[in-house]
Amino acid sequence: MDRARESDIGGILDWDKLRVFHAVAEAGSFTHAGEALNLSQSAVSRQIGALENSLGISLFHRHARGLILTEQGELLDRTTREMFSKLAFTTARIMDTRERPWGPLRITTTVAFGSIWLTRRLKEFIEEFPDIDVSLVLSDDELDISMRQADVAIRVRPPTQPDLIQRQLMEVHYRIYASPQYIKDHGLPRTVEELDQHKLIIYGEDAAPPVSNLNWLLEIGAGEKPRRPVLKVNNIYGIYRAVRSGIGIGALPDYMTGHAEDLVEVMPWLEGPGFNTYFVYPEELRNSKRIGVFRDFLVNRIRQDLLKTK
Repeated sequence: MDRARESDIGGILDWDKLRVFHAVAEAGSFTHAGEALNLSQSAVSRQIGALENSLGISLFHRHARGLILTEQGELLDRTTREMFSKLAFTTARIMDTRERPWGPLRITTTVAFGSIWLTRRLKEFIEEFPDIDVSLVLSDDELDISMRQADVAIRVRPPTQPDLIQRQLMEVHYRIYASPQYIKDHGLPRTVEELDQHKLIIYGEDAAPPVSNLNWLLEIGAGEKPRRPVLKVNNIYGIYRAVRSGIGIGALPDYMTGHAEDLVEVMPWLEGPGFNTYFVYPEELRNSKRIGVFRDFLVNRIRQDLLKTK
């Protein structure tokens, strides 16, 4: 390939256009990409139009509900994803050459764990490491951290990808809870058989709980007539809110209830199913100072919480 041809390709695939294309492919719309890039919707549209004109192809199918990548767009998207992943890794390596941890730290975990357990403890970490820019992404869908959708993850299942490092954080068990108002209105069940007379909140069919048989409240000590729940919810945060509102009795993981003074533990001697939580990050970030100090912070906080409960 001659130098003139290389120059032409370099002009077509310049960095600014690729950066905008990557943002649009991620967001699925010009408007949302513009918000991420701090550009107007029209500026984003012009950049994509210029890139498509220079390449002589369409990169997106335009629909009323958003944008869908064409076959050629998917090819370019795979390449730009790899480029941005390598750039993020290189940037992280450069940042970690400084003595004090600094730079972005993107953390992902489930909505319930992040909202109730983690956010209450992040203040101390942020104050101790003010040069680390923390972003928290809460989703019950697992982000692909090997593709740098996040730097680290706190998960309620062990990772299946071989290129990820994992460390077990803590074991979580389910216990039964109700609100004081519910107990006042309906009484406190003292045996599992008495659950037959109570309103129970359970996981719905669309839920993906971290362990099986989490709807054990319907079965344990049940008589001949199967118990019917008063409410089904597809995630544990919704069950938590429903229990606190007094709708009924529900099984909650103990990480959610350590600070909830407005919940009453029902039959505290009864322990339900359990699962482990894991701290997960890519192999390539093994020596990252930012990840190391966050991992150590979590381990120490969990140890402190366990000492308080003893």
